[in-house]
Amino acid sequence: MQDVLRIMTCGSVDDGKSTLIGHLLYDAKLIFTDQEKALELESRLAGSDGNLDYSLLLDGLSSEREQGITIDVAYRYFATPKRRFIVADTPGHEEYTRNMAVGASNSDLAILLIDANKGVSTQTKRHLRICSLMGIEEFVFAVNKMDEVGYQRKVYDEICTDIDELLADIQTGSKLSIPLSALKGDNITEKSSHMPWYAGPALLEYLESVRIGDYGEQGFIMPVQRVSRAEGDFRGLQGQITSGSIQVGESVSIYPGEKTATVKSIISDKKHVASASAGMAVSVEIAEDVDVSRGHVLAINANIKEANMFEAYLLWMDEKALKEGRSYIIKLASQQKPVSVMKLKYRVNIENGRQEYSRSLSKNELGCVDFICPGSLVMDSFDRHRALGRFILIDRLTNMTAGCGVIRHILRRGDNLSHQEQDVTRKMRQEALGQQARTIWFTGLSGSGKSQLANGLEKYLASTGRHTMLLDGDNIRLGINKDLGFNEYDRTENIRRVAEIAKLMNDAGLIVITAFISPFSEDREMARTIIGDELFIEVYVSTPIEECEKRDVKGLYQKARRGEIPNFTGIGSPYEAPDNPDIIMDTTNAVVNESIEVLAQKIESLLNVE
Repeated sequence: MQDVLRIMTCGSVDDGKSTLIGHLLYDAKLIFTDQEKALELESRLAGSDGNLDYSLLLDGLSSEREQGITIDVAYRYFATPKRRFIVADTPGHEEYTRNMAVGASNSDLAILLIDANKGVSTQTKRHLRICSLMGIEEFVFAVNKMDEVGYQRKVYDEICTDIDELLADIQTGSKLSIPLSALKGDNITEKSSHMPWYAGPALLEYLESVRIGDYGEQGFIMPVQRVSRAEGDFRGLQGQITSGSIQVGESVSIYPGEKTATVKSIISDKKHVASASAGMAVSVEIAEDVDVSRGHVLAINANIKEANMFEAYLLWMDEKALKEGRSYIIKLASQQKPVSVMKLKYRVNIENGRQEYSRSLSKNELGCVDFICPGSLVMDSFDRHRALGRFILIDRLTNMTAGCGVIRHILRRGDNLSHQEQDVTRKMRQEALGQQARTIWFTGLSGSGKSQLANGLEKYLASTGRHTMLLDGDNIRLGINKDLGFNEYDRTENIRRVAEIAKLMNDAGLIVITAFISPFSEDREMARTIIGDELFIEVYVSTPIEECEKRDVKGLYQKARRGEIPNFTGIGSPYEAPDNPDIIMDTTNAVVNESIEVLAQKIESLLNVE
């Protein structure tokens, strides 16, 4: 059976990616007659001056055809007598870098197109680093549009020198630089007579013969996607084998927990088989009654790990920058859990590959990041096991993909640390105090009345015999957080520290009241995650900015208007109102005592919930 080579094309906008693959399919007679006729007709309608527009074979979206660019990832499947191919034609525009990363994550070899008129571009450098990040080690550098520079060898040689400099810090397997013309067909399926000085193979000849390196993955691994129950006692653990092989009768380890079980039967394509290997989708039945569900991993002699901290290379895709302290959902194999950014170690300079200090990653930037997970993840470094070393990050609020990355190292900082269980538990402390621990989190603009409401609420709770602690924004910044400023990073860190303190006080059985502007939704969601959703009560003091500015007790708004306080919430920095707070209070026309009385009634109903 022929092997399959998964290829992706990438490069800058209008470098000719779609044209190249389209021309390859056309010249190799890998399209049907009706497709050929349709191409001729559409090329005439597109006004291509009698020439075929080969890109139309791949640019399937109407918006792409109108603009002449690729937006989505277009896939083509074809075969020659020597090999089968899956080609991913990816977008070149910087705006669609995330689509390009998707194509890279499923490819064995990358064809990077370079316009001979322009040479190596910033987008070429970015795509090369993303390909390397996603584990691609086999590259073809296609120097396109040689017809437009008179097929000059000097132009090609200069670009090849730039390519060699680019590869100085990139790990590669096989690589080839080839001069060609996607429009004219030079060096695509046959050697071109226009460039007799080029001694290498034509593109198709090389793709048919190139050997893809062995990733060297050890042992059997299968992430469990779902558990299937049929008639009788059958329980099939379903998933795709990502490395190694498995046989009936073998002992298999089940992570997390590293439990062991015996393989009772294997089903593939609705048939019982004695064994199965990498790439096959199977149902594995085990003999023992072991608790297994989606997110578990079956392994044999793979030496994979359970850990909660790791270092990763990351491509950031979100409009909102990645910052230390922020929390996201990680999707790793079939696992899906919350993780937080511990530290951004450095950002990668796309131009030269150098490591640069940064406190944030913006859209389409690459960096090295340390993550921590509240629980453990079954993982491994990407160079050992790709399926357990490649992940995506999901924004907790929008559910959009925020970034993708690969695990570089599993961090051992916590190997000798463990959570110390205490004989005196939170439940016992709550019973001794006669109350349910909660964190009542006030958020709102400066001057909205947060501190007054929080202070009044604490006095009310104390009068009813409750044990409380009030954490006020200014007081905290005058003490434990006096080292923090007011930029976005420091604000996030301010909220993270307060949340950790509140969690400890909740463990002591106390009712914690906080009064912080906490302007960013992600930061408040992070605080909720740290403290625990069941303990977190969000109170949004929704007093409008016009009223807050009228009060301006501290004169802060006036200073902000004069430019004396940068990043002041509501003036130089945004406030993101909660979408679904537990309580909303507007103090615009309210008497303080009446507002506290209303708030106390609302809080009472939430405090008594078990």
